[in-house]
Amino acid sequence: MIDVIMAIDQGTTGSTVLLFDKDLNVVARASNEFLQKFPQPGWVSHDPEDIWTSVEKSIAEVLATAVDIDIKGIGITNQRETTVLWDRKTGEALHDAVVWQCRRTDYICRDLKEQGYEKLFIDKTGLVLDPYFSGTKIKWLLDNVEGARAKADVGDVAFGTIDSYLVWRLTGGKVHVTDVSNASRTLLMDLGTLEWDDELLSVLGVPRSVLPEIRSCSEVYGETVGCDALSDGIPVAGMAGDQQAALFGQMCLESGGVKCTFGTGAFLLMNVGPEPVRSSNGLLATVAWKIGEKVVYALEGSAFIAGAAVQWLRDGLRVIKSASEIEELALKVEDSGGLVFVPALAGLGAPHWRADARGLLAGIDRGATLEHIARAVLEGIALQNCDLLNAMQSDLGKELVSVRVDGGAAANDLLMQLQADLLDIDIVRPKLLESTALGAGLLAGLAVGMWDDLAALKDAVEVERVFSPKMSSSERDMLLENWRVAVEKA
Repeated sequence: MIDVIMAIDQGTTGSTVLLFDKDLNVVARASNEFLQKFPQPGWVSHDPEDIWTSVEKSIAEVLATAVDIDIKGIGITNQRETTVLWDRKTGEALHDAVVWQCRRTDYICRDLKEQGYEKLFIDKTGLVLDPYFSGTKIKWLLDNVEGARAKADVGDVAFGTIDSYLVWRLTGGKVHVTDVSNASRTLLMDLGTLEWDDELLSVLGVPRSVLPEIRSCSEVYGETVGCDALSDGIPVAGMAGDQQAALFGQMCLESGGVKCTFGTGAFLLMNVGPEPVRSSNGLLATVAWKIGEKVVYALEGSAFIAGAAVQWLRDGLRVIKSASEIEELALKVEDSGGLVFVPALAGLGAPHWRADARGLLAGIDRGATLEHIARAVLEGIALQNCDLLNAMQSDLGKELVSVRVDGGAAANDLLMQLQADLLDIDIVRPKLLESTALGAGLLAGLAVGMWDDLAALKDAVEVERVFSPKMSSSERDMLLENWRVAVEKA
């Protein structure tokens, strides 16, 4: 019998379930995508039942391939700001989930800024007033879904980001909790006290009764009950938002450790230690994790579109059949032929915070080919991270020497080389790119005693390849200048 930890990685486009043994080997893995909804321009929704079905299906597929195992605990990591309201009595969602990418609450953010509330939210939460975060999504749902606010006022409605929703489903509706990393993304939690803040709740019109209890990232929250794919009594024992989980899974345990996850978006996080660092360059102060009474904070820069730009080429324009084709196409040309792609398909995140920005392909002439566009898309994904890293270095007052990478798009060698070239620093890629799931698994394993020496785990995260800069400074400067001009037009 092999002792394993189950990690549920519930992402923006699909759900992945992995089993890790004590030596961090992946015993089994399964993934299932679900439907993306775009009801209006700039709006993004998910059916919570689709999400749950994709999780259940992935669990069932994993367990069908893994034999002679004993699941010691379950860790959850999730798309963070995506917001669900459900009926506490029936468990049914009141509306589709409002996804983190969704810009429907832009007008709410503008109104709050005009009323002078932005400094209050920045000071208390470390976040900016942007549709990205959960607080304005909750307000929109309560204000726009028929009967939602009346139900909430009498305590019949539960709010959760996806971590909270999955724990509710896994425990048969017995446990309504979230962890500090996800709570820190709601615009509702005070970054210093790690508690829900009454003043912020009042400004957004969110009743305290809908909120989950805030817990640490590594503890037993409850046990499985009534899940078709799982036996009862398995501890649900670890939770962290996807980017914080990746930072943990990359073993960035010391202050100054940096990682960039290339998923649907691109997310650069740095461990800044036991006190939050306030950014003067548009980055976010956020909770990295809490284990026991020890809290670790992070600086974060978020680009809303990374791998989603490749999906757009595949599913929207239908110029490629699979995401992996983009590298082969882009390698057929030496450069992008003067094309610049700004991946503002869902607005621009840090450090620009322009919800109104839209995607842009600039520099098109008659010589432009699909191959040039493919390369420009990869360059655009990498170039937006330059803005994030420059902002981070400015806040810290020192230059970084390397960034650890993970996520599906990190498997693209050309993208990683472009990232090293444009950042002018080493890019370090581990053998296991699913650092997000690994982080969730480690947090759960620590809570149930699978591992007791965190320091020993650092050596288990093996490096697969280091990409070092090769681009000339003149070429780099030209690309960065063209990027700056294009961003202003987006």
